[in-house]
Amino acid sequence: MSRQKSQQNRQTTSQKAPQPSSGEILKLGIPKGSLQAATIDLFVKAGFAVTGADRSYFPQIDDPQIQLILLRAQEMSRYVEAGVLDAGFTGYDWIMENNSKVHEVCQLEYSKATSAPARWVLAVPNESDVQKPEDLEGGIIATELVGVTQRYFRRKKIRVKVEFSWGATEVKARLVNGIVELTETGSSLRANNLRIVDTVLVSTTRFIANRQAWKDSFKRRKIENLAILLNAAIDARTLVGMKMNVAKKDLPAVLQILPAEKSPTISPLADSDYAAVEIVVEEKVERELIPQLKHAGASGIITYSLNKVIH
Repeated sequence: MSRQKSQQNRQTTSQKAPQPSSGEILKLGIPKGSLQAATIDLFVKAGFAVTGADRSYFPQIDDPQIQLILLRAQEMSRYVEAGVLDAGFTGYDWIMENNSKVHEVCQLEYSKATSAPARWVLAVPNESDVQKPEDLEGGIIATELVGVTQRYFRRKKIRVKVEFSWGATEVKARLVNGIVELTETGSSLRANNLRIVDTVLVSTTRFIANRQAWKDSFKRRKIENLAILLNAAIDARTLVGMKMNVAKKDLPAVLQILPAEKSPTISPLADSDYAAVEIVVEEKVERELIPQLKHAGASGIITYSLNKVIH
């Protein structure tokens, strides 16, 4: 066998799905592309080790009962609906675009850049005379989200031609009458001198399952456990833990300042005149709280990051 053919065989083998160990397996789709890094990072924060996602469509995870497969978010819901995958992660936009009949396990509030929902917006050049969707009557709209866009204009009884766009849709805004494009912050639209006319669809990441897989007791429990851990990792992103020592005489003043998920944990110390106070707070208010707590009598204040917060 030639060296070239041997190398080709090794490359082909590296892209084949690894043979799972004996026992029950959950086939889980991870979105390849813009959501890939954010999803894998979420798994890591939830306590899993994921390796090989940069060089294989079948990354390894340190759970022998899970097999990971990388697929584009655009087609994920179709493969879950068909049962090729037991479950997967994709945007609400692509579930709607594909009209997929799947079980929605939960909404996961994360995206490629922020924790805010992504929006598919109807946009036109700044210099356009279009001020409202009705002004596009008889025009051409370019988008990757063809089905959803067509239904949007049908609901409004506006006749337009919707054309599929093979990427770089912002460039086409001056070649057609308008575009429907995905945005999180709007920065790309502004950079291309485009303005938003209307929001077509708001989308967040969804954890979805095949309906038959959801009826399987092992797969359902595995999926539900994953949902708990992943949501806990998301909730922990914006929260920090705080600990401090407080003289009992100052405790009422300190407790009045503290926001907490439910109520602070108060523990006795060896010095009976003092207590230890522990809370979980939003990271954005931590810097405001620390000076207030210090002035109210708290000491030994420490803060620490959280991996998971389970409500």
